[in-house]
Amino acid sequence: MAPTHRLRASGTTHRRALLRALGGLVLSGPLGLQAAGAAPPEVAGEVPEARLVGQGRLRYFGLHIYDAELWAGPSLAAGDTDYARQPLALVLRYARSLDGAKIAERSIEEMRRIGAFSAEQSATWLRFMNEAFPDVQDGDRLTGLYRPGEAAAFAFNGKPRATLRDAEFARLFFGIWLAPTTSQPGLRARLLGLKA
Repeated sequence: MAPTHRLRASGTTHRRALLRALGGLVLSGPLGLQAAGAAPPEVAGEVPEARLVGQGRLRYFGLHIYDAELWAGPSLAAGDTDYARQPLALVLRYARSLDGAKIAERSIEEMRRIGAFSAEQSATWLRFMNEAFPDVQDGDRLTGLYRPGEAAAFAFNGKPRATLRDAEFARLFFGIWLAPTTSQPGLRARLLGLKA
């Protein structure tokens, strides 16, 4: 069942509520925000022939957290679940303010669902993510760039931010969204083009 939106009849509040409601409709289309254009610049420079594979919205207890887009080259067809063998980009467009350190901590928790790793790896990866992930505001874009068997790189609002040359970190981090054991199977299905 589609969510209902209650609009107040007064001025600015009414316009904001209407824009939010319409914004959700734009994202729920088959190709979403990037349909009319090319991949974001940080993606185009990293993923050859990048195309939008899928997209979805993350909600937590009903709150809109972010919209996610998966970009990959032509070798990743919609419905292909073997994400770990090719370059790809995951773009998160935040819908609310979040603390970068909290994003890093939650990422470690989610990575544990994907595979086991040592306390030393956890500490190293958390330290890296605390530096790589800034505090985000509504409208900010955090892009993860996956280099299979090599590294993960991150850009914030289109500007390079940090790279970690650790293949295991990269695989587990992107597994948060793309591995079968993700905590968000519906979002995974939409990103991989398994579900509209």
